[in-house]
Amino acid sequence: MAHINLRRPQNTDGDFYVDTTCIDCDTCRWMTPEVFNRTGEQSIVFHQPTNETERLKALQALLACPTSSIGTVEKPKDIKSAQESFPILVAENVYHCGYHAENSYGAASYLIVRPEGNVLVDSPRFTPPLVKRIEEMGGIRYIYLTHRDDVADHQKYHDRFGCDRVIHTDEISSSTRNVEIKIAGTEPDRLAPDLLVIPVPGHTKGHTVLLYKDKFLFTGDHIAWDDADQILAGFPGVCWYSWSELIKSTYRLLDYSFEWVLPGHGRRYHADAATMRHKVKEGIEWMEQQ
Repeated sequence: MAHINLRRPQNTDGDFYVDTTCIDCDTCRWMTPEVFNRTGEQSIVFHQPTNETERLKALQALLACPTSSIGTVEKPKDIKSAQESFPILVAENVYHCGYHAENSYGAASYLIVRPEGNVLVDSPRFTPPLVKRIEEMGGIRYIYLTHRDDVADHQKYHDRFGCDRVIHTDEISSSTRNVEIKIAGTEPDRLAPDLLVIPVPGHTKGHTVLLYKDKFLFTGDHIAWDDADQILAGFPGVCWYSWSELIKSTYRLLDYSFEWVLPGHGRRYHADAATMRHKVKEGIEWMEQQ
């Protein structure tokens, strides 16, 4: 829990605050930009919620915060409503799970609700309110893991739901060696008619992305929208394997059509397929200049 005695002095006066344990993961700022901003490499509350919508979104960010660095002066009586609001609808049958995990540095996780079986994309924290809601939404058929960094509580979700986990062989570690489905090589692998796993080495050697229905691309830490540079690209400062390979593998994404980029870290981006293709090309040009 956040501690009032660690409240950052830059917070605006009022009920909500961010304390000094913030790890600058950006979760609260992209979830609730109406309330949270950044000062001195940590988040702050720059605007206190003034209506029910803003308050709910602030409480959602509080629950999603991986380090419990967001707090309220008064005990929130409406916290249950915020808990029950997860997973949050993104579009159609795709949901943001919230409850980001500290050991994934606050990476976002998503749930795809499908008649053939739901897919959990990367792993959120294993927390009872979220587990209950996922059960109500049909459970989990697959846990798709983009790469080794964002696996969090995948084992707990597997044990609870009996689902098959998917990861590339180059991403296997001691915590994922028992994963049921191991993808190898650099060729795309079709998990189901509507689910295509595409290897995109760069951030890590075995990083993959998931294309759902030729519309939603779950990119992990491969590419994301960067608000600062207004570009859809990878991040050179956190490329652990090969920047040149990351650029090459981004070129491969031009072979596919999609309208959503839903990353683990970084901001989402949504546009029509033609605009998305143009933005990917722009991002490649930007990355080649870095």
